[in-house]
Amino acid sequence: MNVMPLLLLVAGSTAVAGAARRTPVPAPLLLVAAGLVASYVPGVPDYTLDPDIVLPLVLPPLLHTAALDSSYLDLRANWRPVALLSVGYVLFATLVVGYVAFLVVPGLPAAAALVLAAVVAPPDAVAATAIARRLGLPSRLTTILQGESLVNDATAITAYRVALAAAVGAGATWAEGAREFAVASVGGIGVGLVLMVPLHWLRKRLREPLLQNTLSLLIPFVAYGAAEEVGASGVLAVVVVGLYLGHRSWQVDFATRLQEEAVWRMVAFVLESAVFALIGLQLPVVLRGLGTYGPGPAAWYAVVVFAVVLATRFVWVYPAAFIPRALFPRIREREPDTDVRGVFVIGWAGMRGVVSLAIAFSIPVATHGGAPFPARNLIQFLAFTTVIGTLVVQGLSLPPLIRRLRLRRPEAEALTLVEAQAQSEASAAAERRLAELLADDRNALPSPLADRLRAVLERRRNAVWERLGVVDERTGETADDAYRRLTREVIGAEREVFVRLRDERRIDDEMLRVLLRRLDLEEAAAYRED
Repeated sequence: MNVMPLLLLVAGSTAVAGAARRTPVPAPLLLVAAGLVASYVPGVPDYTLDPDIVLPLVLPPLLHTAALDSSYLDLRANWRPVALLSVGYVLFATLVVGYVAFLVVPGLPAAAALVLAAVVAPPDAVAATAIARRLGLPSRLTTILQGESLVNDATAITAYRVALAAAVGAGATWAEGAREFAVASVGGIGVGLVLMVPLHWLRKRLREPLLQNTLSLLIPFVAYGAAEEVGASGVLAVVVVGLYLGHRSWQVDFATRLQEEAVWRMVAFVLESAVFALIGLQLPVVLRGLGTYGPGPAAWYAVVVFAVVLATRFVWVYPAAFIPRALFPRIREREPDTDVRGVFVIGWAGMRGVVSLAIAFSIPVATHGGAPFPARNLIQFLAFTTVIGTLVVQGLSLPPLIRRLRLRRPEAEALTLVEAQAQSEASAAAERRLAELLADDRNALPSPLADRLRAVLERRRNAVWERLGVVDERTGETADDAYRRLTREVIGAEREVFVRLRDERRIDDEMLRVLLRRLDLEEAAAYRED
């Protein structure tokens, strides 16, 4: 097995993603563009997107890390708009796009048109999360977009399977489609509910962070595989488990949380980078497959499908946002007022991604009767152009659009004030608990150590408030900024001494690692990333 193409893909995509952090262009767009360019560079291997790898091996960890970073409470509070988008919109787009494709593409069977529509219907979790993360959208909009992209893949995959069964001659009725959708959705949620509690129990019982993180890496594959094995939605199983574990992550020990966050950030970075680069690298593959469809007609079909995909999004989101509020007073009481600007951003933020391409490449070559699958190559081409079009057109225009609409998160000062108030309450509770413990003779500590504990609590209480303090005109720093900078300097001085002692053979490397880890934890606590 030649692993060099895989190494080139991972190394190249991560390098481009790293460079994108220094540019105003979102990393997904730069990666797609780099993939498009690289696909025609002599010597670059052909990269064919394999659905047998993407769906069971790449999608679960990406969904899992997105679910871990999502808020269960926020999703529960916004379940209505999330459900309308992740289920209602995907089914609506499948019907509308399929009908238009059936009318526009000569000789395209209705079932094959629905296959195409199901492929391009779901906005992608990776694309939505990667771009929304950088835009600084208000938290409710981000929650709705993330919630939609977490669940809609299950809707689209189920719709695709029903349409595919009809297209290949396996037979599928609306009743059978509804039954399959119910089985997939209820079954996927059920598998997730069954697995989440024992998996969390096991996470809490494993005291070794290395074993804990090994389990963490296996969890999305276990959930996905278990659900798919019983004919349920692996996507929903992964999402349910991820939301529960993220909601309960405070119950595992700190060492596990520190390592787990670092591990999943690395996994998500590598996979996201490779996935977006792979999208661009598919261009030669889909162009070679066009066959009897000329570039002119295929380009016209691509424009039509792309335009309909954009239009159906707005046709759905505005009525879905305002009609329920107009009809049901309880919705108006329970949910905040709907901002027209926010609805427009939701409508414009429906980027497609790797899931659409993976589903398209999973279309079988032949029907059950042995005949070639109708317009298979054209469907793959149209899926590719729709993905590229949404990423480029919507992805590039979203940042200036949000700036123009002035849709941003609350100011940093307001967020810091909320954080400071929360920290103040927590510090007060900690101080009361410390006083109770020190009052017990069994917990007696020498005065210097007791004072040190009190000083740590006081420092933690004041640190956030100091970020709201006066800025030194000479340095441009608040008191908290100066404290953290000085802390890093003095810890750096200690670190240099430890390394010198190791080099002089006065301590060994094992002792050095212990001492450096202790300093690393202190520096992380004092100079955390805000």
